[in-house]
Amino acid sequence: MDKLIVEGGTKLRGEVTVSGSKNACLPILAACLMTNEESVIHGVPRLVDIIRLSRLLGELGVKVQRDENDPFTLRVQVEDESKHLARYDLVRQMRASICVMGPLVAKRGKALISQPGGCAIGDRPIDLHLQGLRAMGAQYRLTRGGNISLRAGRLKGRELFLGGPFGSSVLATANVMSAACLAKEVTVIESAACEPEIVDLADFLNKMGARISGQGSPRIRIEGVRRLGGAEHTLIPDRIEAGTFMIAAGMTRGEVTIKNCQLDHMMAVTANLRLVGVTVEKISGGGHGKAGAVVVKTGRKLRAIDVTTQPYPGFPTDLQAQLLAMLCLADGNSVVTDKVFPDRFMHVGELGRMGAQLRKQGPAVVVCGVKKLVGAPVMASDLRASAALVLAGLVAEGTTEVRRVYHIDRGYQRIEEKLNALGARIQRVTE
Repeated sequence: MDKLIVEGGTKLRGEVTVSGSKNACLPILAACLMTNEESVIHGVPRLVDIIRLSRLLGELGVKVQRDENDPFTLRVQVEDESKHLARYDLVRQMRASICVMGPLVAKRGKALISQPGGCAIGDRPIDLHLQGLRAMGAQYRLTRGGNISLRAGRLKGRELFLGGPFGSSVLATANVMSAACLAKEVTVIESAACEPEIVDLADFLNKMGARISGQGSPRIRIEGVRRLGGAEHTLIPDRIEAGTFMIAAGMTRGEVTIKNCQLDHMMAVTANLRLVGVTVEKISGGGHGKAGAVVVKTGRKLRAIDVTTQPYPGFPTDLQAQLLAMLCLADGNSVVTDKVFPDRFMHVGELGRMGAQLRKQGPAVVVCGVKKLVGAPVMASDLRASAALVLAGLVAEGTTEVRRVYHIDRGYQRIEEKLNALGARIQRVTE
């Protein structure tokens, strides 16, 4: 098992390029189940989550391979439509595996999906996924072994409400929207997720021949078609990776140029960073709907703020841990509230081991800024908490050892290599 050894005290300087979006890639790969033609996806990073979903697709009769001439391009082709089991040993490793459910039911008429269960960031039920598919005509039941069996003829379009207790669901929207592309008549999704990753999925599906409109708004309209074809598509930049590098630059009082950054996907992030005292300046490209380059730097002090995570276009829960780590060094008291995953604070105790002063109160954490953090052995609990601990190690006095970094490999392609190129001192060690 690997760990990262982080030597603190270096200001990050230089250039870094953001990878394609993991959270856009996963449902796009799953959507390839709905055509027998080859699809080509560009800008795909080498991440554990993508490898795992590719393995699951392989068991579902899909050939997924890296292009020989471009290591960041995947070629995807269905070879066997007789398979429909997403088994527990694969699904338990990654909750996003559930995104194969809608495409399987729509194209093959049946699916046997292992329930993913909970995870370190809290309970994440799939009732909205099932509610939407059932409304379109799918029948489902729980079978032995914790599997959900779904069957359907051709699905039929409906007007659906997909709002949940903590807002819209990205994966439920992805599942239902994908399935609706092959349904009879028209499907309307109310309270749809508005995230850029849903827009990217809709754009890919439209290239395949779907008829989707309204993506990016809470009301999505899908006119069903008989068949979908292959498509070629380039993933949007990963806004969470971009935000992580922005926070890293701000925490270390450095100056970093971030390329392939789509600022119109990050307005809540940049607005809050500017309140903290971080300057984010566009230097090239980056018009509406396009990626460009930005320079990120910080003044002499970080200011305390209050921030609440919300579904897009609010501040993303996937940057909550990283921002919280930054606020540990801000002047004054901050309050960080997570309304998407109220239990997503397992990193609080680990940051406390590094000298942070934090107090959890329900779905919020009160952060009392300190003058410095100190290096310590810490344990990662989930993907984004891992990143937060690495960032804290960059500014801590001494050495920080971050264990369980298999979490961070799910969403960042060798994050230590990108940070080291900016002047960080991070070593990956196998224990």
